[in-house]
Amino acid sequence: MFDKIISFIKDSYPEVEGMIPLHAPCFSGKEKEYLLDCIDSTFVSSVGQYVDEFERNIAEFTGAKYAIATVNGTAALHVALFLAGIKPGDEVLTQAVSFVATANAITYCGAESVFLDSDKKSLGLSPVALEQFLVENSELKDDGFTYNKKTKRRISACVPMHVFGHPVDLDRIKGLLKKYNISLVEDAAESVGSFYKEKHTGTLGELGILSFNGNKIITTGGGGMILTDDESLGKLAKHITTTAKVPHKWKYFHDCRGYNYRMPNLNAALGCAQFKRLPEMLKAKRERAQAYKSFFDEIGIRFISKPEGCRSNYWLNAILFQNRQERDDFLNFSNTKGVMTRPLWELLSELPMYCNCQTDQLENARWFRDRLVNIPSSVRI
Repeated sequence: MFDKIISFIKDSYPEVEGMIPLHAPCFSGKEKEYLLDCIDSTFVSSVGQYVDEFERNIAEFTGAKYAIATVNGTAALHVALFLAGIKPGDEVLTQAVSFVATANAITYCGAESVFLDSDKKSLGLSPVALEQFLVENSELKDDGFTYNKKTKRRISACVPMHVFGHPVDLDRIKGLLKKYNISLVEDAAESVGSFYKEKHTGTLGELGILSFNGNKIITTGGGGMILTDDESLGKLAKHITTTAKVPHKWKYFHDCRGYNYRMPNLNAALGCAQFKRLPEMLKAKRERAQAYKSFFDEIGIRFISKPEGCRSNYWLNAILFQNRQERDDFLNFSNTKGVMTRPLWELLSELPMYCNCQTDQLENARWFRDRLVNIPSSVRI
């Protein structure tokens, strides 16, 4: 069976010589032209027309009223959490199945993560696990805030992450968070082009973020974006990500603590060129996923598909094996046969710096961790 899978993947990438990568960027448009234009303009740092244009493009595409470009997705999440009011000593509910940046950004705010289980349909935060945790472990006090009964800390926010581009069940999660007066900050780093019931991921909470890292569907090399419909938050996000400098012809005055998180114009130039191909990229990604699904259905292996009512970008395609041993055998076989595959991340709750954080049983998270493998997901247009 392993030979059959490797043959199918290699036949899907006849143009690749050598190791087939997990996800390579595609530069087939005006990337070089825009980059040279940016260099010729001399505006290669955080001021320039391409930064503004890229923000406008993403705002229009996602439907967000404000889009603020940052150096990477982690920086975007850090600022989004800060703007959502997370304070040192607070707790933030999130999922154990996520890239480490999710928990790192929470730590940057001086807050503590609480890791909850995954949903079997989306891989993301389980609304069932969220509700169970809130009912059993929290109380809404007279000051209007929810507190953890065990730690006595304020639970100030919840950060669901759309794993591999598959949207979480946001309606149920939003309903629970509203009941407990907990802010929703979406980690949509992996889901550019994914939609939950006709709304782009990252736009259903008070704030959301995207990533344009080198391995994403479209890339700026390194880059992120904060999304919000709130005018005051949008303006403040732009202000503090540009070191909180008050505009003036010559004076350097900063009116609050800021961050040097603004996306450079050079990166944004790459993003503007990439953005022009985004619809084609998404179409090609979904076609690749459908071809994979048909193949794996035939040989009896589960392919991770979009949740009902959603449109996934299928950023990284994934399959599930019967157990950890079969998973490990395939990882070893594929990577020695010239096909790059990867397991699911280690659960955040099992990393040394987060192993003392509160969790639930993480039953589904551990089940996925033992079985899931990402397979090559690049597309060419």
